[in-house]
Amino acid sequence: MKYTILMALLLFAGCSSHTDINTSIIFDTDLGPDYDDVGALAFLHAMADSGKAVILATVSSNKNVLVAPSIDVLNTYFGRPDLPIGAPEGEGADLGAWQKWPDTLVANYPHSMKSTSEAGSATEIYREILSRQPDKSVTIVTVGFLTNLAELLRSVPDDISPLSGRDLVSEKVKLLVSMAGKFPEGKEFNIFIDSLSSKFVFENWPGKIIFTGFEIGWEIRTGLRLAASEVKKSPVRDVFRISIPMSKEDSLGRMSWDETAVLIGVYGTDGFFDTRCGRIIINNDGSNKWIDDPQGNHYYVVQKMPVPEMAKFIEDRMMHTPIK
Repeated sequence: MKYTILMALLLFAGCSSHTDINTSIIFDTDLGPDYDDVGALAFLHAMADSGKAVILATVSSNKNVLVAPSIDVLNTYFGRPDLPIGAPEGEGADLGAWQKWPDTLVANYPHSMKSTSEAGSATEIYREILSRQPDKSVTIVTVGFLTNLAELLRSVPDDISPLSGRDLVSEKVKLLVSMAGKFPEGKEFNIFIDSLSSKFVFENWPGKIIFTGFEIGWEIRTGLRLAASEVKKSPVRDVFRISIPMSKEDSLGRMSWDETAVLIGVYGTDGFFDTRCGRIIINNDGSNKWIDDPQGNHYYVVQKMPVPEMAKFIEDRMMHTPIK
């Protein structure tokens, strides 16, 4: 991949969205209504195995009974059974997978968590993890609803930390990457399902946010090579093998919305995407629009790398198998 000096200067000046390698990541997912979350978590574990990322926690913004057990299956498969798993403590969306792949995972793979109700409080996990990290060192990658992050921002000083949630974020978080929205305007699932939390988070987040929108993942199809692979006893392969044939729109592979968020969280945008600076506006009906602003702290990405190249790059990492 070739970079000119001019491109490097442009990417690092003004509206730069570069991130560092060896990033510490908290992964926040609604795993269940779609299965690209599974590909994204596999991608993230591949990055941890390669030394490019450290996974601090895996939390769910979805209260469905099988979400936390499914996350537990994947963490256990990749050799990280002790990763903290959290879920909303109060109200939250409860959405299952119509293809029933979580049932297959929990029936056939080792895990210790039997129900999402057994998961810890996502707010407490966020506060505990962030309080122990160096300043400006954590990247949060959210590929679901903004429920947990709204509760984190609203949290008050406690025995975990003398800082409010907003102050913890300001002090400890380097970057928020959010698979949310449609740009420059539209209505997208993750924002719409808990639009009040989405609006609160995006209006009150005290730092940089990079959005990878609906239009990005829609074009990037992955999973066919994974489903056809000969790897044995893989929960990741099983999910795509089960789900892809069940929908005509997946005949070329599943849309890779959530994988692009993990990609950005680990690699940054350089060479993969261009970015637009400004701020997102959440409307009362759960739709979003965009205002360009060179001084803004929000960014949305625009495809740069050819889609077939990016699809291969992503799926190569989704096909990673655990280090023995």
